[in-house]
Amino acid sequence: MNEQVKSAAARPGVMSLTIKEKASLYAAYMPFIQGGGLFVPTGKPYNLGDEVFLLLALLDEPTKYTVTGKVVWITPPGAQGSRSQGIGVQFSSNEFGVAAKNKIEGILGGHLQSNRSTHTM
Repeated sequence: MNEQVKSAAARPGVMSLTIKEKASLYAAYMPFIQGGGLFVPTGKPYNLGDEVFLLLALLDEPTKYTVTGKVVWITPPGAQGSRSQGIGVQFSSNEFGVAAKNKIEGILGGHLQSNRSTHTM
Protein backbone atom coordinates (compact mmCIF):
# COMPACT_ATOMS: atom_id res chain seq x y z
CA MET A 1 0.00 0.00 0.00
CA ASN A 2 2.89 2.40 0.68
CA GLU A 3 4.01 1.91 -2.92
CA GLN A 4 0.67 3.25 -4.17
CA VAL A 5 0.80 6.26 -1.88
CA LYS A 6 4.35 7.13 -2.93
CA SER A 7 3.60 6.86 -6.64
CA ALA A 8 0.44 8.96 -6.26
CA ALA A 9 2.34 11.66 -4.37
CA ALA A 10 5.07 11.68 -7.01
CA ARG A 11 2.65 12.53 -9.83
CA PRO A 12 2.81 16.24 -10.59
CA GLY A 13 -0.99 16.63 -10.54
CA VAL A 14 -1.35 15.54 -6.90
CA MET A 15 -0.83 18.31 -4.35
CA SER A 16 -1.27 18.69 -0.62
CA LEU A 17 -2.10 22.12 0.79
CA THR A 18 -2.46 23.02 4.47
CA ILE A 19 -3.73 26.49 5.34
CA LYS A 20 -3.49 27.19 9.07
CA GLU A 21 -4.57 30.84 9.34
CA LYS A 22 -7.62 32.78 8.16
CA ALA A 23 -5.39 35.51 6.68
CA SER A 24 -3.54 32.89 4.60
CA LEU A 25 -6.85 31.42 3.43
CA TYR A 26 -8.06 34.88 2.42
CA ALA A 27 -4.83 35.47 0.46
CA ALA A 28 -5.13 32.11 -1.34
CA TYR A 29 -8.88 32.02 -2.09
CA MET A 30 -10.01 33.06 -5.58
CA PRO A 31 -13.71 34.04 -5.26
CA PHE A 32 -13.72 35.56 -8.75
CA ILE A 33 -13.31 32.06 -10.27
CA GLN A 34 -16.60 30.34 -11.11
CA GLY A 35 -17.08 27.59 -8.52
CA GLY A 36 -14.25 29.00 -6.39
CA GLY A 37 -10.57 28.23 -6.43
CA LEU A 38 -7.32 28.45 -4.51
CA PHE A 39 -3.85 29.73 -5.22
CA VAL A 40 -1.35 26.94 -4.55
CA PRO A 41 2.32 27.92 -4.14
CA THR A 42 4.47 25.58 -6.20
CA GLY A 43 7.67 25.59 -8.18
CA LYS A 44 6.52 22.72 -10.40
CA PRO A 45 5.66 23.62 -13.99
CA TYR A 46 1.96 23.49 -14.92
CA ASN A 47 0.01 24.59 -17.97
CA LEU A 48 -3.38 26.23 -18.12
CA GLY A 49 -6.04 23.53 -18.19
CA ASP A 50 -3.94 20.88 -16.42
CA GLU A 51 -6.00 18.67 -14.12
CA VAL A 52 -4.88 18.60 -10.49
CA PHE A 53 -5.94 16.80 -7.35
CA LEU A 54 -5.76 18.72 -4.06
CA LEU A 55 -5.70 17.28 -0.58
CA LEU A 56 -6.75 20.35 1.38
CA ALA A 57 -6.55 20.96 5.13
CA LEU A 58 -8.13 24.15 6.49
CA LEU A 59 -7.25 25.81 9.80
CA ASP A 60 -7.76 23.38 12.70
CA GLU A 61 -10.49 21.37 10.94
CA PRO A 62 -10.09 17.61 11.34
CA THR A 63 -11.70 17.08 7.91
CA LYS A 64 -9.44 17.03 4.87
CA TYR A 65 -11.04 17.99 1.57
CA THR A 66 -10.15 16.09 -1.57
CA VAL A 67 -10.81 18.38 -4.50
CA THR A 68 -10.17 17.95 -8.19
CA GLY A 69 -9.76 20.98 -10.36
CA LYS A 70 -7.91 22.57 -13.22
CA VAL A 71 -5.18 25.16 -13.51
CA VAL A 72 -6.70 28.55 -14.46
CA TRP A 73 -3.94 30.89 -13.22
CA ILE A 74 -0.15 30.78 -13.31
CA THR A 75 2.17 33.13 -11.43
CA PRO A 76 5.66 32.58 -12.84
CA PRO A 77 8.89 32.94 -10.85
CA GLY A 78 9.96 36.57 -10.47
CA ALA A 79 6.44 37.93 -11.00
CA GLN A 80 5.82 41.65 -10.60
CA GLY A 81 5.06 42.87 -7.09
CA SER A 82 7.04 40.05 -5.47
CA ARG A 83 4.08 37.69 -5.85
CA SER A 84 4.64 34.05 -4.89
CA GLN A 85 5.21 31.54 -7.67
CA GLY A 86 2.34 29.10 -8.05
CA ILE A 87 -0.93 28.18 -9.72
CA GLY A 88 -4.61 28.98 -9.30
CA VAL A 89 -6.81 25.89 -9.23
CA GLN A 90 -10.49 26.15 -10.13
CA PHE A 91 -12.56 23.69 -8.11
CA SER A 92 -14.53 21.13 -10.07
CA SER A 93 -18.31 21.49 -9.94
CA ASN A 94 -18.80 18.09 -8.26
CA GLU A 95 -19.87 17.66 -4.62
CA PHE A 96 -16.26 17.85 -3.35
CA GLY A 97 -15.53 21.15 -5.10
CA VAL A 98 -18.82 22.63 -3.91
CA ALA A 99 -18.14 21.45 -0.33
CA ALA A 100 -14.67 23.06 -0.33
CA LYS A 101 -16.01 26.34 -1.76
CA ASN A 102 -18.84 26.48 0.79
CA LYS A 103 -16.49 25.68 3.68
CA ILE A 104 -13.96 28.35 2.65
CA GLU A 105 -16.64 31.01 2.12
CA GLY A 106 -18.18 30.09 5.48
CA ILE A 107 -14.82 30.58 7.21
CA LEU A 108 -14.06 33.85 5.43
CA GLY A 109 -17.58 35.30 5.69
CA GLY A 110 -17.46 39.10 5.42
CA HIS A 111 -13.73 39.10 4.64
CA LEU A 112 -14.58 38.24 1.02
CA GLN A 113 -15.53 41.91 0.47
CA SER A 114 -12.16 43.17 1.72
CA ASN A 115 -9.82 45.26 -0.44
CA ARG A 116 -6.67 43.60 0.94
CA SER A 117 -4.37 42.18 -1.71
CA THR A 118 -4.15 38.46 -2.27
CA HIS A 119 -1.73 36.12 -4.04
CA THR A 120 -3.56 36.75 -7.32
CA MET A 121 -5.26 40.15 -7.24
